[in-house]
Amino acid sequence: MSRRVLVTGGSSGIGAALVASLASHGWRVLATGRDRERLTAVVEPLGERAAMAVADLTDPSDLAALAALAGAEPLAAVVHTAGVIALAPLTEADPDDLDWQWRVNVAAPVRLTQALMPALRASRGHVVFVNSGAGRRANAGWGGYAASKFALRAVADAWRAEEAAHGVRFTSVYPGRTDTPMQRAVFEAEGRDYDSAGGVPDGVAPVGAVAEAIVRVLEGSPSVTWTDLDVRAV
Repeated sequence: MSRRVLVTGGSSGIGAALVASLASHGWRVLATGRDRERLTAVVEPLGERAAMAVADLTDPSDLAALAALAGAEPLAAVVHTAGVIALAPLTEADPDDLDWQWRVNVAAPVRLTQALMPALRASRGHVVFVNSGAGRRANAGWGGYAASKFALRAVADAWRAEEAAHGVRFTSVYPGRTDTPMQRAVFEAEGRDYDSAGGVPDGVAPVGAVAEAIVRVLEGSPSVTWTDLDVRAV
């Protein structure tokens, strides 16, 4: 079986931690992100175990080029970690922010997975959508983001049924609050000081632990499907 995997959002947060964790478990990782400098800092220390491709997944030409590169060799898995968030009450939500969240959180992973489906069918591969607790419940101020994550959950559920005959598996992972740059931005939007506790705040999971949970999903038996996995700090 191929041990080659594509990770989106690989320059930061859960994606960056996952790239390093997969490489340490013997996977060949192709990491993609928009920031060349940050992506290089993630991939370079991993040597031959990791490669990088700078791409904006909302740009059709970048997405097509990435799909061609990723599909050029046997591909065992795709993990979609790239995501954006803009918090606001729905009455006041900026239409551009709503569109931005839809394009990055839903349309981009759908289009990339569509482009890679021939390679995934050939390997009877695995697609992991890194969702969010907001993909299970929508709280005040989180409506636009939650709507995109509810949609991503629907995508995974529908595709799982559609591709079962081809052996392609789909898993949704729902991390709770995780120690990432995005979480710092969320704390700021909520008017809270992330560093006031002198370390990772209570209720926020270490990013490496979330990455390891995703690795376990990918390394699980091919005879079963992990449909949904919730990951929370203890």
